Amino acid sequence: MIFADRAEAGRLLAEPLAAMRLQHPLVLALPRGGVPVGAEIARRLNAPFDVVFVRKLGAPDQPELAVGAIADGAEPEIVLNTELVAMLGLDEDYIAAAAKRELGVIEQRRREWAALRPAVEPVGRALIVVDDGVATGMTMQAALRQLKRRRPVRLIAAAPLASREAVAMLRREADDVVCLSSPRHFGSVGAFYRSFLQVTDEEVAALLREAVARAH
Repeated sequence: MIFADRAEAGRLLAEPLAAMRLQHPLVLALPRGGVPVGAEIARRLNAPFDVVFVRKLGAPDQPELAVGAIADGAEPEIVLNTELVAMLGLDEDYIAAAAKRELGVIEQRRREWAALRPAVEPVGRALIVVDDGVATGMTMQAALRQLKRRRPVRLIAAAPLASREAVAMLRREADDVVCLSSPRHFGSVGAFYRSFLQVTDEEVAALLREAVARAH
């Protein structure tokens, strides 16, 4: 299944979510790629829209190679690829330094987007956690584990596509998994989009601003 872009993927993903008839849904997107997908879902469900502050932890000299992920919160949630960490010989000091660095990026984004986010608490809501695709699933896993602490009535992982391994993992972490495509040969998320441009901070801000305006 090939998607034109993230917006189309979001509109298609919104339909099975709408059919669930969730009570008091809150759509939470993983920045930045998940934001255009989540914005379409929030629009279709007429639900409040926000972001989950989560970041990959990169390998030394290879920041795109994720050795783990961290989700911000009162107690940050860290998920590690323990096999990769061991193979690269990374110690606790490296992980702690990487986590501190990414929390710094998160704090900067939190300040930049503070006025654009809804004052909606996850407690007692059905949370729909959205990304544009799930390959290894570490960032989604960290986000789900952090959000479980907020006592939602239902926790749903949603993505247009995911690897089969990621789907199996998500089923252990969430109450429901909504995924349109789980190809046998996954490759990269971008391979399943005709247009897969990098989402900018400005685009994220614009979509958050639009959601807040719609709520009023």
